[in-house]
Amino acid sequence: MNLWLPFLAVVIGSATAFIFKEVSRQRMKLLLAFSGAFLLSAVATEFLPEIYESGDATFGIYLIAGVFVQIILEFFSKGAEHGHLHVHHDVTKFPIALFVSLCLHAFLEGMPLQEANGMTYGVAIHKIPIAFIFTGFLIANKASVTKILLVISIFAIMSPLGSIIAQYADFADAYMLPIKALVAGIVLHVSTTLILESSDGHQFNLAKMIVMLAGAGLAFMI
Repeated sequence: MNLWLPFLAVVIGSATAFIFKEVSRQRMKLLLAFSGAFLLSAVATEFLPEIYESGDATFGIYLIAGVFVQIILEFFSKGAEHGHLHVHHDVTKFPIALFVSLCLHAFLEGMPLQEANGMTYGVAIHKIPIAFIFTGFLIANKASVTKILLVISIFAIMSPLGSIIAQYADFADAYMLPIKALVAGIVLHVSTTLILESSDGHQFNLAKMIVMLAGAGLAFMI
């Protein structure tokens, strides 16, 4: 069941987009800030200690590689991972590059999620706003309901698919530590971007500070 938490999160986010059509930008920023702080805390307390306890300093190469992999993915996804997907009402062509980059991101981050730890919950929480934003984008660009459901279903299955392949494929077990380091780099980039971009004009915002502290604290406790 735990492997399917990211799948359920995508369903929740997408269904919310169909039901409510629009959520205030401020509330979306709060949810993104919460998920960013949760992910950052989870990777710092779970992945990084395991990587450097079981491996050595050379695993930092995989970590940095993960950061650059995410930068490349965001070139195609236009920053949808942290709420930067802009709607163009005059565009009806399906965004293949956006879809593929989001799926690849989801597949990679799902590979190390074989148990119910903070990272699993963090990834699931983060998928709710991503699914909401992506579904809203497709609705605004007049995609058919059938196409939206198909696309969202494929996106939703990617993280569980990554987890299943990593759990049962022989090659994945041998390379799990480098994979975790790579995913840690991806998550570090996404989470820190979410936190840094959650402030408007670098002004102090008490509500965002509270949700970020709550997200980081919750990840520590799980």
